[in-house]
Amino acid sequence: MFATSYIEIDRKAYARNLDFIRNLLSREVVLCAVVKGNAYGHGIEAMVPMAEHSGVDYFGVFSADEALRVKNICSPEAAIMIMGRVEGEQLDWAVGEGVELFVYDKERLEAAVQAAKKLDKKAKIHIEVETGMNRTGFSAHEKTQLLEALRMHAAQLELYGLCTHFAGAENLSNKPRIEDQLQAFAHWKEDLSKAGFSFRYIHAACSAATLRYPQSHFDMVRVGILQYGLWPNVETEVWYRSLNPNQMLLPKRLLSWKSSLMHIKQVDEGEYIGYGTSYYTVVPTRVGVIPVGYSHGFSRGLSNLGRILVRGRRVSVIGLVNMNALMVNLNDVPDAEKGDEVVLIGKQGDVDLSIGSFSDLSHQLNYESITRLDPAIPRIIKN
Repeated sequence: MFATSYIEIDRKAYARNLDFIRNLLSREVVLCAVVKGNAYGHGIEAMVPMAEHSGVDYFGVFSADEALRVKNICSPEAAIMIMGRVEGEQLDWAVGEGVELFVYDKERLEAAVQAAKKLDKKAKIHIEVETGMNRTGFSAHEKTQLLEALRMHAAQLELYGLCTHFAGAENLSNKPRIEDQLQAFAHWKEDLSKAGFSFRYIHAACSAATLRYPQSHFDMVRVGILQYGLWPNVETEVWYRSLNPNQMLLPKRLLSWKSSLMHIKQVDEGEYIGYGTSYYTVVPTRVGVIPVGYSHGFSRGLSNLGRILVRGRRVSVIGLVNMNALMVNLNDVPDAEKGDEVVLIGKQGDVDLSIGSFSDLSHQLNYESITRLDPAIPRIIKN
């Protein structure tokens, strides 16, 4: 392996997480595995085949480039749904390949119709409606115009879904807002049904809503962070565990990030470590150098804060995190040697470094930390 670090993905943990999610759902509810953001940093090419092996055949992505990556490795029977950007020739490709796409404004709808006419093939669309997120989606005042367009272009459109997105289902403080969104979505469903339109899938739930709002499951849930064994936030985890104190089947992290000590240096008392003057040795210090830095996704915000595992013990990051390297204090691990495995996220011996601890110290969300992991780092499936 030429890379300076690698990421392990735990296949058994993934199967366990899918069991946990499916236990939340009725049998008829479809599970869409969201693999946007390079499968939340886990790697699309690693995750999609593993998901299919576990019975997942529906994938959600943000953009056409992600859809292409999934298309190149998934089985012909798998469904792919673009929830965000797809424009111009990308849209022509999506319609031609039978890739589903969100339609959230009249321009996207017209573009889908034109692509369908050009290719003599129906566009598979999901109508996204605005219920309170105020990001994308047809607003209530556009409803009449939307209905007219759907009737006019019925020959070019296949209505796969009616959908919306919740504005913070992970926080209890947002509950009134989420309930208002559910009510607004109910009005949309009723009005479209009365107008004679039906959809294969009604869907709204993300990971947090899948956990907290069973009434939002409808025909399909779009699960991202939870399938990777991570809770949407600490509040959601505390809430769920308090309601299910005896449940043994809980989400388990898939991802571990590992490297090795590339160099060890003895530094005298009264010296600065690395760039600038952010760390000063008050005692003789054994410094270990690890070939991972902020270019790989190890935040510069972890300078003089982060923790790494060496020989089953936590050691401190000292000095500024560099582009391609970071330094740690090895005084508490006197037997550490050049070439020793180091763990940046994951378990070594009986000690574990969670993604939560990794991200909290750098003031990042779980989502943010893992999606910033360099796509070039090899992802290795651990059976």
